[in-house]
Amino acid sequence: MNIKEYKIAIVGLGYVGLPLAVEFAKKGFEVIGFDINERRVSDLRIGKDDTKEVSGKDILEATELAFTSNLLEIKEANIYIITVPTPIDSYKNPNLQPLVKASQSVGKVLSKGDIVIYESTVYPGCTEEICVPELEKSSRLKFNKDFYCGYSPERINPGDPIHKVHNIVKVTSGSTEEVAMLVDELYNTIVTVGTHKASSIKVAEAGKIIENTQRDVNISLMNELALIFDRMGIDTLEVLEAAETKWNFLPFRPGLVGGHCIGVDPYYLTHKAESLGYHPEVILSGRRVNDNMGIFIANKLVKLMVAKKHVIKGARVLILGITFKENCPDIRNSKVIDVILELQSFGIDVDVHDPVASKIEVKEQYGIDLVDKLEAQYDAIILAVGHQEFKSIDYKSLGNGNDSVIYDVKSYIPKELVTDRL
Repeated sequence: MNIKEYKIAIVGLGYVGLPLAVEFAKKGFEVIGFDINERRVSDLRIGKDDTKEVSGKDILEATELAFTSNLLEIKEANIYIITVPTPIDSYKNPNLQPLVKASQSVGKVLSKGDIVIYESTVYPGCTEEICVPELEKSSRLKFNKDFYCGYSPERINPGDPIHKVHNIVKVTSGSTEEVAMLVDELYNTIVTVGTHKASSIKVAEAGKIIENTQRDVNISLMNELALIFDRMGIDTLEVLEAAETKWNFLPFRPGLVGGHCIGVDPYYLTHKAESLGYHPEVILSGRRVNDNMGIFIANKLVKLMVAKKHVIKGARVLILGITFKENCPDIRNSKVIDVILELQSFGIDVDVHDPVASKIEVKEQYGIDLVDKLEAQYDAIILAVGHQEFKSIDYKSLGNGNDSVIYDVKSYIPKELVTDRL
């Protein structure tokens, strides 16, 4: 078949799946997007995307793209691309249920000659050890005889208006050399900056997992330095700005490390390593530092309030931002919740304001009612997320006087306006 003759089904229409579906449709492929969330499917049919990754105009103009929550409607596809989340459970172990269920569903509609490509971030070996057996069981077909697999890890950066699917180099791989070449050709039709064909699915899986692990470890170093400099009474940002004058210093910043990637993926790699008898030291050490930053930030704020003679129990604190990163509505695995819970444990009354996040999703996931208007007089304010909207806030007017504490976690607003910053 000519590459454009393949019919593509995208399974999972979130931050990864939807932009991918739109790009393939733009290039003339017949694409059907599948998601079990019927509300999500209904919204996309009218061009509404709550993730804000794709404009309504682009969705509606992708004439070769359809959306469904009916599994049978994707049965005619030749290529299935699975883009479901890969979270962790409360014990920080990989939760592969979304991936397993997606594989089972695709297996039910799989036909001879079909190709299943996974984009979800997993540990090396997961595709062939976990996903393929589910496909075989549900389809009653034989892997690499009746159907084939590929792996091309997602590299979406939510909230980033510059780096999109078409201009991020795509790593590709396949279960046979012929399939690997086809998968590579497929992605080359939508990626303008080219692809990198890995030698195996495992190599592609490993390449993806260490991207986020490396970033996590680097940020954990910055966080540990921030903890040290806090005890020394040194401004961390000023130290970093001095160090960055050397050409090869890496410009990482301290902060809360949440989201569905950086705060999660290292646990997939360490899980696999431990199953092979190796206990990672550096990776898990970095994870411990990053996981505890929310508690440090809350306790630091309390110390700043005590220094200004605030009564802690019953004090009013405003937190600006609850999404996991700036200018992005994604609240999954946001570490701001750690700050909120720790403050509440002191008996502090916490308000949260975030113009980017969905009020409904925040209420459903965290049980928090976001405040719309900033009118109250607060004892302290934490700028937790650097949304663009927070640049224009009159911070002084939100305080209850000169004794109000303003703590800038992101070093986002001018230093002279804040009491302290991370």
